[in-house]
Amino acid sequence: MRSVLVTSLRRRALLTTTAAALSALTLAVLPSSGAPGSSAPAASAASTRTVRSPQDVLGRQPQALNPVFSSPVSTSECRKQINRGCYSPLQYDKAYDLSPLYAEGITGKGRTIVITDSFGSPTIQHDLEVFDKQWGLPDTQVDVLKWGDVPAFDPTDPDMNGWADETTLDVEAAHAVAPGARIVLVETGVSETEGPVGIPEMQSAINHLAKEGRGDVVSMSWATSEARFPGFDLGDYTSLTTLRYGFQAAARHGVTLTASSGDGGGHANRVDAAWPAGDPLVTAIGGTELYLDDTGNRLKPDAAWSGSGGDHSKVFPRPSYQNPVASVVGPHRGTPDISMAASPDGALWLYSSYDPTRTGWTAGGNGTSESSPLFAAVVALADQLAGHRLGQVDGLLYRLYGRPNTGLVDVTTGSTGTNGFTAGPGYDQATGLGTVDATKLVHALAGRR
Repeated sequence: MRSVLVTSLRRRALLTTTAAALSALTLAVLPSSGAPGSSAPAASAASTRTVRSPQDVLGRQPQALNPVFSSPVSTSECRKQINRGCYSPLQYDKAYDLSPLYAEGITGKGRTIVITDSFGSPTIQHDLEVFDKQWGLPDTQVDVLKWGDVPAFDPTDPDMNGWADETTLDVEAAHAVAPGARIVLVETGVSETEGPVGIPEMQSAINHLAKEGRGDVVSMSWATSEARFPGFDLGDYTSLTTLRYGFQAAARHGVTLTASSGDGGGHANRVDAAWPAGDPLVTAIGGTELYLDDTGNRLKPDAAWSGSGGDHSKVFPRPSYQNPVASVVGPHRGTPDISMAASPDGALWLYSSYDPTRTGWTAGGNGTSESSPLFAAVVALADQLAGHRLGQVDGLLYRLYGRPNTGLVDVTTGSTGTNGFTAGPGYDQATGLGTVDATKLVHALAGRR
């Protein structure tokens, strides 16, 4: 295993040389299996975990938008070949100001990020090692916890294929930001779909890990509508609230929970949030669009990603930590809380081999499924610097709101769909408190400003 500490100088050198070298590589589109790796599960499964299918996000066919490359190419070359940007972890390093943390030895070492996905990916360890080698990142062991009767993986099953894609994104995105953190991947045997289906297995696993002290941060890149739980229309929310026991255990043990805010663009006039993002025990992570050059320099400030979810919960009233933004969210729990990269135009490069017909590199429409593990990794960095778990970080985030040099970067442009929200100065339900300067935010969360 290579050294966990990736020094600032080394990463800067890699950033410069990699960007130059990648521009010479060419696209290798592999044969389609009929179940593209970025596609959402089959419609018959009624799954609405955070939707990352490019055809849902941009209204175009996923195979055309998410071809498989033999090797990554530079952002400028990506725009030439598939008419959108593709970003590396090295560009994220610069964009989110991570190098100063790594130079301090703050890599997430000694901290554990838990990722929950149905079915998982049978090749995740190998794929992460290929990902690491490409970007000069340290390898780490992915501890796979099979929770329940997890069936043998079938790459021709569109539901399993979609979850394997989700798993690849979750693990590689989290590792890209916190390369020293341990990763525990929970694979459940029941696919999470709309309503309570698949949720008991995930809650049981989170409850178990929290009580055993095996996780510091849990990232959930799946979502379901509150309205899909039985009794919602009658004002009876017990079918949802009785499934929160894993979250409650996490809160008691100081474990941070993050979840994708959803990819539907939000609905300003509807009271029905994506859950678990809308749960007050969870930090809801929305999505932005980054505008970076080949080396990670910002060409202009981040904007709200048009597909990012933002909602008002009908189940949960406004928690006290959102009192500073009561004029925006009103009496309900409002989402998101904070945002990171999510747009298909500038998605993170991922490597996967779980589907033998689509082995290679993709940079498809990642959606807020990407933003949740990215922010979970930021929290892992802050946990390491603080020397302890930070627990539910919403209280800390909203206390930092409006203060200078906290690492909260206001996002003031963009909107989240026809019925969604518009970004503007201060908190809004397009991007929440904004996006992050990781070095400043990690120090602020850890009380080291």
